[in-house]
Amino acid sequence: MSYARSDPAPAAAPDPGAADGPRVALKILVAGGFGVGKTTLVGAVSEIRPLRTEEKLTNAGVGVDDIEGVAAKRTTTVAMDFGRITLRDGVAIYLFGTPGQERFWFMWNELSRGALGAVVLADTRRLPASFASIDYFERRGTPFVIAVNCFDDAERYDGPEIRAALDVDPQVPIILCDARRPGSAKEVLVGLIEHALRSASHTGNGGAVPAR
Repeated sequence: MSYARSDPAPAAAPDPGAADGPRVALKILVAGGFGVGKTTLVGAVSEIRPLRTEEKLTNAGVGVDDIEGVAAKRTTTVAMDFGRITLRDGVAIYLFGTPGQERFWFMWNELSRGALGAVVLADTRRLPASFASIDYFERRGTPFVIAVNCFDDAERYDGPEIRAALDVDPQVPIILCDARRPGSAKEVLVGLIEHALRSASHTGNGGAVPAR
């Protein structure tokens, strides 16, 4: 079963203590190949209506875009997805979903500026689609986790099998998730934050951006 875009998560109840804005603001990227569920994950957890830059797939992409395994997909992100979620203690997370198709990768450098870390979404039916994102964040030294989006019709594999197939370092967390479920998506974000803070504990602000 292919994924449809999910509706935004219900808005969080107002926090009287948050009148002056978040105490800490973190920027996180959501990356991965075409059709792995980036837009779905951002929409599942965002407490605001997500900003989406989706366009319909056209004949111009035939022979250019690899849609093997996601032939039913009719739209694609051409710039970014954007959402926001506020955790306890005034921590606001700003989510930036990157475009998955190679012809839009020029956006990645801009989107990655100031990021605490990245979630690389993976689909076990098309693991090679994740290689470009993994290589990019490894080269930049950006902390990342692998979030395996468990599609209903996909085979199930355990963490060590996925780690071996993707050839990622032992310290990179492998998290199984369902990008449609807010609770599951939040677990991925919390896992990334914990991993990034461990990795960057000896640096300055660890990727936080000033709260506005």
